[in-house]
Amino acid sequence: MSKPLTINLPHQLGQAEARRRIEEGFGKIEQQLAGGGQAKVDKTWNGDTMNFTAVAMGQTITGALHVMDREIRIDIVLPGILGMLAGKVRDKVQKQGQLLLEKK
Repeated sequence: MSKPLTINLPHQLGQAEARRRIEEGFGKIEQQLAGGGQAKVDKTWNGDTMNFTAVAMGQTITGALHVMDREIRIDIVLPGILGMLAGKVRDKVQKQGQLLLEKK
């Protein structure tokens, strides 16, 4: 059974800078996962929405990041057993997202 998860990350960066930081941050995550042989990640942009698919431990995670002027909404679908970890996934994504979107 899949578990949908929505996370809202407010920011004060404007849409263009938020998207740039998401691109950069997601690229680092891809490198870490691929480098460790832990996961394969695919992403595509459609306007200001990034759709992604990650395959890890035989499970496929799908989602979308919607970059808006004052917030980013992240919709993730966690399959099977990963759905039971939704709270931990939410906490980690929120923490990393807030660090990435801090106004510097």
